[in-house]
Amino acid sequence: MIAYRGADPDFSLRGKTAIISGGAGGIGYATAEFFAGKGVHLVLADLNADADSIAKKLGPENVGVTGTICDGTFRKNVFERALAAFGRVDILLNIAGIGPLERAEAYCEEDWDRTMNVNLKASFMMAQIAGAYWIEHKQDGCIVNMASQAGVVALDRHVAYCASKAAVISMTKVLAFEWGKYGIRVNCVSPTVVLTELGRRAWDNPAGEAFKKEIPAGRFAEPDEIAGVIAFLCGDAAAMITGHNLVVDGAYTIK
Repeated sequence: MIAYRGADPDFSLRGKTAIISGGAGGIGYATAEFFAGKGVHLVLADLNADADSIAKKLGPENVGVTGTICDGTFRKNVFERALAAFGRVDILLNIAGIGPLERAEAYCEEDWDRTMNVNLKASFMMAQIAGAYWIEHKQDGCIVNMASQAGVVALDRHVAYCASKAAVISMTKVLAFEWGKYGIRVNCVSPTVVLTELGRRAWDNPAGEAFKKEIPAGRFAEPDEIAGVIAFLCGDAAAMITGHNLVVDGAYTIK
């Protein structure tokens, strides 16, 4: 059962431990920074060789682990490092992702497999480790998966990305359905274009300006807006929210 502990007006997460895949850059880093400000212990799993120093900039006790979440040994190591450092894991944020773009008729098998492995398979395997641990130890837990508006509507040249993110949304629902009785909540967030460094490079052009005109809100999202949504989903105020895909797209997908 998912317990109700009251709606904390401060939306506190203090003292919790969060593993964040892709935590050394982009949305992952913005979320790590947001969570650090709320007193969360952080374990950042990232390809970046400087993951540990990046984590420690947000707090000397934090941990960064360098490697790929597509590797099973690395995934286990991330959880072992979290337990060794903090004695518990409360939150898993599956934020790491990729999105090679190409028209469907020219999309290569290698990029298809890589996209599915990173965006879908690795997220599930990370969730499986967390879920199995929480079930065994009779501990509540919270998972937030990173999906996308591309998992809700079709986007040009996004065939593998759209398919992987739609699958993440479906996976989220199944995990929430199966694990709710253990006190485990599983949700996902589906942003529009987010103005990370990569997002700015990709969309600061005429195509980006045209895309913005299709968004009723008239702009793209900022990284800390996504971080705030994730933090809300991880707190006690969201105790009755599980299996939900929270779309953060300025109303783009309601058309």
